[in-house]
Amino acid sequence: MAATLSLEPAGRSCWDEPLSITARGLAPEQPVTLRAALRDEKGALFRAHARYRADAHGRLDLARAPALGGSFAGLEPMGLLWALEPERPFWRLVKRDVRTPFVVELELLDGHEPDGGRLLARAVHERHFMAPGVRRVPVREGRVRATLFLPPEPGPFPGIVDLFGVGGGLLEYRASLLAGKGFAVMALAYYNYDDLPKGMDAMHVEYFEEAVNYLLSHPEVKGPGVGVLGISKGGELGLAMASFLKGIKAAVIINGSVAAVGNTIYYKDETIPPVTILRNQVRMTTTGRASSMPMRSPNAYRPMGRRSPRSSATRKRDIILSPLISHCARLACTSWWVLISPLEGSLSLMPWPSWMHGSNSRLSSTNTWVVRVRG
Repeated sequence: MAATLSLEPAGRSCWDEPLSITARGLAPEQPVTLRAALRDEKGALFRAHARYRADAHGRLDLARAPALGGSFAGLEPMGLLWALEPERPFWRLVKRDVRTPFVVELELLDGHEPDGGRLLARAVHERHFMAPGVRRVPVREGRVRATLFLPPEPGPFPGIVDLFGVGGGLLEYRASLLAGKGFAVMALAYYNYDDLPKGMDAMHVEYFEEAVNYLLSHPEVKGPGVGVLGISKGGELGLAMASFLKGIKAAVIINGSVAAVGNTIYYKDETIPPVTILRNQVRMTTTGRASSMPMRSPNAYRPMGRRSPRSSATRKRDIILSPLISHCARLACTSWWVLISPLEGSLSLMPWPSWMHGSNSRLSSTNTWVVRVRG
């Protein structure tokens, strides 16, 4: 009996959807290697592999069998996807065109040599970023440059403004996936895109207010307010939006600063100057990364800095920040997003769905906040 490799769902799935990977027709307790490969839109290759052993009946189910080594170890049903690493050093995986899928190639090899085993079976699977029927609507209204994603069925739907960070441009993959969960999501560009400013020396909240008003006026968006989801600089701007704009009723802030960093934020007669970088506090770690952690003894007194100029607006709107640490909170805020591998281009997130719970997903690299707005 020839070995077969099966995936469920068969043929295609969404990027944030779990896959069931099984093999049949193996010898009892046969050692095998599973190998995964994916090419990004620029042709860069990402690969992962793991060693397994079939059960006494010659079957292999990644939901039951732990990996014995390779790119990861242990019971990781989706490990072959989250462990994908680039062949080119420091290359980043980013989905630019959500209308096309990533194609994952899976190979089942005899033995535990990832590059020398006999090929037993092969499967190809498409990982899409738009669920069937999701609508993609380019937005060029006034100054707003964005893409709106709407679920397949008629609305109205809860609305979300989706913001990315330094690097600018318009990234759509997070918005397109969230639309498949029943949200009307606007992926909003705010610099370095189309006719928007090329730099971000100054950020005017009025631009984001115009985007919020457009979203609230859309016939398929449910009022009276919308949410904002932002990472890094987008998280910082999302917190400013939650502070100043009455149309923002909820926010998820990922790796966002609670102060203006590197540029001034303006809103009407309010000006938030940027905090400065204390370069004498920056040091290089043994891993080659920069760290701003102060060199002080564990019992040293830590002085409190002055309150951010933004805090007056925050107090007026009665905004509460709380760390997003519980599984229930992640479910409620649909913030299943985490940096899972080096990503090409600007700092970005790939989805962190439920199948990555408990995995080596580098969750510690993020700092996520839920913002509840009572104003």
